[in-house]
Formats: sequence, C-alpha cells, structure tokens
Amino acid sequence: MAQDTDVIEEQEEEIIDPPDIDSKYRMIILAAQRSKQIQRGALPRVEMDPRKRKPTRIAMKEFQDRKVNFKILENDKKDGK
Repeated sequence: MAQDTDVIEEQEEEIIDPPDIDSKYRMIILAAQRSKQIQRGALPRVEMDPRKRKPTRIAMKEFQDRKVNFKILENDKKDGK
C-alpha cells in the first residue's frame, strides 16, 4: 500500500505554465534571478552542462524553452502615491 502512495506522489509533478515574457527587459531581470539560483546550486532544467556554460546562458535557455514558472506582479500604486 505504501508503494501505491509513492507512485501517486511521483506522478504529481509541478505543472510549468509560465506567462509570456512581454519585454526584453523583463527577460533580463528574470534570467539574472534564475542565474543566481543556478550559481547557488539549483539544478538546470535544460540539458546543458553547467561546467561548460555560464549560468546566465542556462537561465536564458530555460526561459526560452518555458521550463521555469514565474508570476508578473502588478504595481498597486497609481500616480506615484
């Protein structure tokens, strides 16, 4: 019975459905944040060797292949108040 539970838990993987990146500036910010995660030990989500590729290139490839989730938060303040 415990094996059945393990199989179900393995099947429940994270669903990756990020929004579209609307500007090159947002891409730069996202790639920089993801690059920091990779530098701190996060595993790349694409088939690239971290010993041969820079973390920034890996991060950009991950976003290009839509392998990383993120949310775009809207600023609640209006008119600078």
